[in-house]
This record gives sequence, structure tokens and C-alpha cells, in this order.
Amino acid sequence: MNQAYRDATTEMESLKVEQEYILGWQGGFLGHPLREEQRLNEAYQAGYDDGSAKSSDNFANWVED
Repeated sequence: MNQAYRDATTEMESLKVEQEYILGWQGGFLGHPLREEQRLNEAYQAGYDDGSAKSSDNFANWVED
């Protein structure tokens, strides 16, 4: 894995970002295919979109309460 992927994953985990967002972000970053439609949710889709764009700008929006 590259360092940007590791740093982003570590940051999301330390911020306690929702797990579905993290999984989506990782999948998008790595270029994996999107999940099946019935398994999609808002957090996963947002993470996937951000990961595909290699963006870490929205992590704070998905911190668990």
C-alpha cells in the first residue's frame, strides 16, 4: 500500500469515522468496483466517491457520535 492510503486510513480510525465510510473510501481509493446496489448506503457511497477522488476533505463529516 502507499503511504497516502495508510495515512488516510489511520486518520479516519483515530477520528472514529463511520466504518462504512472507511470501507467505501478504501474501495474507491484502490479502484475496486462499487458494491451491489442492495448493499449501498449513504456513508459507503460518500466514502467511495471521496476515495475515488483521493480526497480526505470530508472525513470529519462522518465521525460517529
